[in-house]
Amino acid sequence: MASAHKAADNPSAPAEPRLGTQLLHDELLNQDVDVIFGYGGGAIMPLFDQLYESPIRFVLSRHEQGAGHMADGYARATGRVGVCLATSGPGATNLTTALATAYMDSIPLVAITGQVATAVIGNDAFQEADVTGVTRPVTKYNVLVKDIRDLRRVVREAFHIARTGRPGPVLVDLPKDVQMATKLPLQEVKMNLPGYHPRRKGHIRQIRLAAEAFNASERPVLYVGGGVILSNSSEELRQLARKANAPVTTTLLAMGAMDTVADEDLCLGMLGMHGTAYANYSVQNCDLLVAIGARFDDRVTGVVSTFAPKAKVIHIDIDPSSISKNVKVDIPVVGDAKLIIEEMLPLVEHRDRKPWFDQIAEWKRKHPLSYDRNSSRIKPQAVIEEISRQTGGNAIITTGVGQHQMWSAQFFKCRHPRCFITSGGLGTMGFGLPSAIGAQVARPDRIVVDIDGDGSFQMTITEIATAVEQGLPVKAVILDNQFQGMVRQWQELFFNRRYSATKLHNPDFARIAEAYGAKGMTITDKSELGDAIRELLASEIFTVADIHVEPEENVFPMVAVGKSLDQMDMGARHEWEPTESMV
Repeated sequence: MASAHKAADNPSAPAEPRLGTQLLHDELLNQDVDVIFGYGGGAIMPLFDQLYESPIRFVLSRHEQGAGHMADGYARATGRVGVCLATSGPGATNLTTALATAYMDSIPLVAITGQVATAVIGNDAFQEADVTGVTRPVTKYNVLVKDIRDLRRVVREAFHIARTGRPGPVLVDLPKDVQMATKLPLQEVKMNLPGYHPRRKGHIRQIRLAAEAFNASERPVLYVGGGVILSNSSEELRQLARKANAPVTTTLLAMGAMDTVADEDLCLGMLGMHGTAYANYSVQNCDLLVAIGARFDDRVTGVVSTFAPKAKVIHIDIDPSSISKNVKVDIPVVGDAKLIIEEMLPLVEHRDRKPWFDQIAEWKRKHPLSYDRNSSRIKPQAVIEEISRQTGGNAIITTGVGQHQMWSAQFFKCRHPRCFITSGGLGTMGFGLPSAIGAQVARPDRIVVDIDGDGSFQMTITEIATAVEQGLPVKAVILDNQFQGMVRQWQELFFNRRYSATKLHNPDFARIAEAYGAKGMTITDKSELGDAIRELLASEIFTVADIHVEPEENVFPMVAVGKSLDQMDMGARHEWEPTESMV
């Protein structure tokens, strides 16, 4: 692979005209792309011909949305830019959900789409769509390449924009005639991004102010978002939490930023709508909230006006537009989380804070995550606990969206960054299976488990064929409750149990898996659960475990819309308690 792109940049190489697809391929190699996920078609066929003998691995999805999610899973598992490919028209528009998913969660992707020839753009040609127009709201940047002379520069810029600053998806729309045009290769390709200068280094005065506030606080909480994972600053975060002796709560996208086993005393779990009671109580009663790589979204804050009412707020983020966007910030620090934490570490002092940790311990004792372990039926939480126990928290977990996603965040003891892959901001059902495929391609050395719901799994079920074709030993666990579970829960709690269009008629998932050439398992007996998970994890081929769980189990705690974080519904086993005067 190295020799191919070095030859393309070698000034002494013979100057022979090269096709647009060859120039594009040269740049993909130059960007160290080793795998592309996608689906072909007429307008992108010249590039597919170029890939026929390429050293780049191509993974054929069964739907373009699946390809986008695979590239997303690859990027989240590695920190590298994921690459996906689609043809014009419906091929490109099918990518929009995947692009929006990556955009909301700040995942670095480059999507390359075919386009009709430049001469007929705007004439409603066959399979034409205004792809840059359609995807502009869900990409960090997009561009239609109209001239082969711009092609290699544009692709280089696309990768640079995708991976720097606040990461995100970039789309390059490539007309068929530009792919087929020829040009002498440039000896040097320079980017031209005069207005793009993301700030990485934080202002030292702001960092000092943040450290001083940390040292003065009695009841601090570190509120950590996905930016810590994206900036590869998990180890620095752990050093900061240990040195400052401060508890840490994470968002859904920051699972694994702290080792929930080694640093159990410092870990509060996830906060927000379905966060732990003790995380929410801690946030509502802290005197300093240090937000790192988080954006104060509505599922975290509840009612913004009552969020962390006693706290001074520090916000560390690489995106200046996120500062004070939702919650007023007292000390903003703009820059890369890793670099800022490194500069904060020598300035932060160790404090005992025993009264604060005693109070947190009391909340943990009084309001643990729990469920009915004596039930005769399989509880979904028990499935996740068993997966966590048997993997030691070392597997890569992907999820769809719904109740199973929240239970996974609550009950899987995540120990490493980039081990919990899920759709956060957009909440994309169907994300679990294709993202697991992307993660397994990226990390063949790791166990990858898609914990999914029966509704979510069926949205991208055809990607089983991709996993089987690629020989990937992904394990899919379906928490099969015959409902669109989260919607049903809301209907139960807020709509008088009027279960409108939430009951699912499910297929035999095990037989479907077998029809694809995979392994299928069906588990209905609680006593079989441990052995079934053991067999699943030992499987060397793609395996689906259809586990029939309690149909009307709910996710608790729950902060209803319009409520504050300390106004939690604990479920039938607990009574809600406000936190006035708790501290």
